[in-house]
Amino acid sequence: MAGPDDNRPAGRVLFEFVQVGQQMRVAAIDEATGTEVVVITPLSATPFQMRSLALSKLRRKLGGDEPPPPSGSKPAKYA
Repeated sequence: MAGPDDNRPAGRVLFEFVQVGQQMRVAAIDEATGTEVVVITPLSATPFQMRSLALSKLRRKLGGDEPPPPSGSKPAKYA
């Protein structure tokens, strides 16, 4: 079980799969907090790959497994 400062999903994670055209919409919901994320995957991906991608995004949103900041001296410019 997770401690008070551990933001990773502690309990069950619910997954919802909805096919949208030639893509799959996968929602991952942390049952304990109600936090939800959505990813869009190709139909050619396996269900395991779809769940893994959605779970990784959910963990990032909850504060665990944050990616390192990009390297480089200049910030990117967007139009």
